[in-house]
Amino acid sequence: MNPRVKQVSSSDDYKLYLVFTNGERGIYDCSDLLDFGVFSELKNTHYFNQVKVIDGTVSWPHEQDICPDTLYMDSLRNIS
Repeated sequence: MNPRVKQVSSSDDYKLYLVFTNGERGIYDCSDLLDFGVFSELKNTHYFNQVKVIDGTVSWPHEQDICPDTLYMDSLRNIS
């Protein structure tokens, strides 16, 4: 099982800055999701920046979330 998300912060260019439970850091780019159904609401940067960690993954107020395995496997990791 891959590590889960421990901490998240966001940027106005649709990137999530992640800290995983194993101590690794990563950057996940959400821009490819913005035209996909439930994720289109994330285009609003004010809404996008409301991201938080719930149960080891990232989530937004209207319950959009991203699989923690996807976040770990597809993020650029070990970023200072």
